[in-house]
Parts: sequence; C-alpha cells; structure tokens
Amino acid sequence: MRALSTGRSPVVGAPGAGVPELPEVETLRRTIAPHVIGRRILALDVRERRLRRPIAADLAARLVGRTIVDVRRRAKYLLLDVGGGLHWVIHLGMSGRLCVGDPPADLSHVHVVAALDGGGRLYFRDPRRFGLMLLTSDERDLGVLGLEPLGDGFSPAALWQMTRRHRRVTVKSLLMDQRLIVGVGNIYANEALFDAGLRPGRRAGRLSRAQVERIVPALKAVLHRALASRGSSLLDYRDADGEMGEFQRSLRVYERAGEACKVCGTSIRRTVIGGRGTFFCPLCQT
Repeated sequence: MRALSTGRSPVVGAPGAGVPELPEVETLRRTIAPHVIGRRILALDVRERRLRRPIAADLAARLVGRTIVDVRRRAKYLLLDVGGGLHWVIHLGMSGRLCVGDPPADLSHVHVVAALDGGGRLYFRDPRRFGLMLLTSDERDLGVLGLEPLGDGFSPAALWQMTRRHRRVTVKSLLMDQRLIVGVGNIYANEALFDAGLRPGRRAGRLSRAQVERIVPALKAVLHRALASRGSSLLDYRDADGEMGEFQRSLRVYERAGEACKVCGTSIRRTVIGGRGTFFCPLCQT
C-alpha cells in the first residue's frame, strides 16, 4: 500500500529539465549522507508548501520521530529512507539546494527546515519553487524511470534496442528521455555525443550498430569525470557542504558556441533540439 495518497498522477518532470543532473544529485547524496544517516527527525518546519507539487499538509506529522537510515539516489531524485518502507523524496528542480548545519545568513528562500537529533539541521532552499518533496512507500510515485546510465543494465545492446524502437527521435533527445535513461540532461548529453563523435541531431534510427556502441562508454566516461569533479555549477548548484562543482571547467562543447574546438580548432556551433540549446563540433562530430 502506498504511504502517500494524493489522487494525482505520478511525478514526471520534463526530460532533462536543467541542472542538477545525475552527477550533481549523486554528489549531493554523498555529501549529505554522513550528516543525516542515523539521525532522528525532531521537528520539520514547512515554511512554503507551494512547490512544483504542493507539499502534503501531513508531511511533518509523518516524518517527525523517524530516523534517517539511508540516503539513496534514483535518477535525479534523492530518497532518504526513514524506516517502515517509507522514502522521503526530494527533487531539486532547477534551483533547489540542500544544506546541512547553519546556513549562511543571506540564504533566502528556505522552504523546509528539518531539526535532527544531535543539533543538526537540514535546509531545503528553492528560489524558483520547481522542486518536489513527498513521502511515499512506492517508488512508482516517481513515474516511469528508465535505466541508470552507470548501471550494468545500460549496455550497448540495450541502447541499440532503444534506437530501434525510437527511430525518429534525435539521438540527443533519446539520451535525455528519463523514461529510457535517467539522470542525463543537457550538459552531459552534449558532452557524451562529442566524445562519441556523433552529431546530436542525428536520428536514432539512422545510427549504425557501431555508432550506437560508441555512445555507451562515452556517456559513462563523461558521467564518471563529472562525478570526480563533484558535478557542474552553472546555475544554483552547490553540494550539501556548500561547495561548487568543477566539471564546467572542462566542458568541450556545452555553452562554447563560437569558441575553438579543443581537439581540432573548428568553431563550436549551436543549434536547438527539443527546445534546448545544443552544441557540437562540425568536424569532430559526424
């Protein structure tokens, strides 16, 4: 039985709806976990309920007294397991931020504050209010989520089958479809396709098996490099300790229109695919 009954449809965000993406959310998971695992929630102050989906009126009553036993990530969602099969789900949207301890004095737009035993506090900030917070016992409340790109299930064979089923979509749009592959947004789709040597506007059905097989290791490598750099801080992203990511310093094509390709020197071009700015090298990518 689901712990959250709202009568609403599952939570499904627009594919690739900006940062934070998988590396940022995973970095946040890693930095927040040591501060909250094993801590009991003493109080929950919900100051603003009007997020992308309103925070349930009984969220505080159902969370207070529970202990955070684990912090996991699924796609771009953080799942704080609070026992009894319940998950405190947090999605940062485009401007959300979680921080622990005492926030800076100028940290505005704090919508939720959780007081933990031992004196710790967990703050949720979201200036644009595109984030999400709910309590559920059923991960299906998150909607249809595809393969984790760093998992074993995301293989060249799996991606090949996706391209056969979705022949008419662009390869970039396919990589960003959260129903197929989770956590990959605009930044990492652009960077992975550069590494794979493929133009983002190519139709999935026109790719050869060999070309598809190049994408999987390219995407995994880009995500691992981003994780090693603690993600990308292009907008509002900070980890739980308030630190910025550094991957934006090594971007090869994303937001580099008109600049020289770091491999061949050709000017990076910009186009629009699926309403999103898309960047590629006309020489390195075919």
